[in-house]
Amino acid sequence: MARQPKPQSSTPPEPAVIAGGPPEAEAGGILTIDLGAIFSNYRTLALRVMPTECAAVVKGDGYGCGLDQVVTTLTRAGCTTFFVAHLSEAGRVRALAPEAVIYVLNGFSPGTGPAFVEAYARPVIGSSVELAEWDQFVAQSGWRGGVGLHVDTGMNRLGLSIDETAAVAARMQHENHGLALLMSHFACADRPNHPLNDQQIRQFREIRTLFRGIPASLANSAGIFLDESAHCDMVRPGIALYGGNPTPGLPNPMRPVVELKVRVLQVRNVPRGTAVGYGATWIAKRASRIAVIAAGYADGIPRAAAATEDSPGRELLVGDTRCPIVGRISMDLMTADVTDIPEREIRRGDLVTLIGGGLGIDEVAAQAGTISYEVLAHLGHRYHRIWKL
Repeated sequence: MARQPKPQSSTPPEPAVIAGGPPEAEAGGILTIDLGAIFSNYRTLALRVMPTECAAVVKGDGYGCGLDQVVTTLTRAGCTTFFVAHLSEAGRVRALAPEAVIYVLNGFSPGTGPAFVEAYARPVIGSSVELAEWDQFVAQSGWRGGVGLHVDTGMNRLGLSIDETAAVAARMQHENHGLALLMSHFACADRPNHPLNDQQIRQFREIRTLFRGIPASLANSAGIFLDESAHCDMVRPGIALYGGNPTPGLPNPMRPVVELKVRVLQVRNVPRGTAVGYGATWIAKRASRIAVIAAGYADGIPRAAAATEDSPGRELLVGDTRCPIVGRISMDLMTADVTDIPEREIRRGDLVTLIGGGLGIDEVAAQAGTISYEVLAHLGHRYHRIWKL
């Protein structure tokens, strides 16, 4: 594994702004992504695990934050190894980080060998069938780019079984074995006291002994905060880089990255007893004022996030005041109860906050009955985007 170089600077450069997406006046909202916070979060994690290498997971368009901008920022912060889900993502990362090591988590599919060569990327092999297909490609092409080997220690998703992995260890006797990384993945690292964590650490430690000299990686974002025994040779943070809390139940050690403000299209009076939205799932229990807002599930707002008769639902901020989102969220619109906001403080054209300020990404996700990963990954591309450097 290549030694991780020192970053050129320990602090981001002078503040600057990159804009993208539709013009602000034509968009339903403004999504601001703080690249300086991503830089800082990476450096925080890298310092925590030294001398272990800190890689970065940038799949899903950099967790919705923009792959190009995220990879450029992380490279400047000193990251030299990236993990993506799909081979198409690897090609984009290669164009941005010519010297980086790139692993493709979803592995090797028949016929994709030449594309791996072109991107100079390494598949993470997760089955014996995949490994046989990869070996056949290597034998026919002479390619020596290397692979990652995924051993399943308890997730029961991708990965070779312990026995299958032990059988693969026999190839370590050959000089050109092609193995560049041994890895596994935590299932419950965000629950530090879950017994599966210790079981996975123990199983991975045992299987590592059969692959001496091969770098090993187990810890994701939450795994970094479990125990040093999980750090191995490389950690692979994802959500923590983007402001999600890797230590649920404790204060978030990461800086927030995303702020989302959306535009008010109309404020209307609704009599007591009147329904709002599709399916009449919310009925005004008093004479109310309802703000109609230019964002919906086409913009990444979970359809089930609004309040009903049985659920308090999600909130947004008008200034510093929390207001409930009410009625069903539709494709392009949502509605919020702003009855308690003075009329002069909420008008057509104003921006209200869906993420940011006092509404962190993890709380926003919890209110919608989901997780921060999903909220970030679904951020729509109809917003005007601002990347702060």
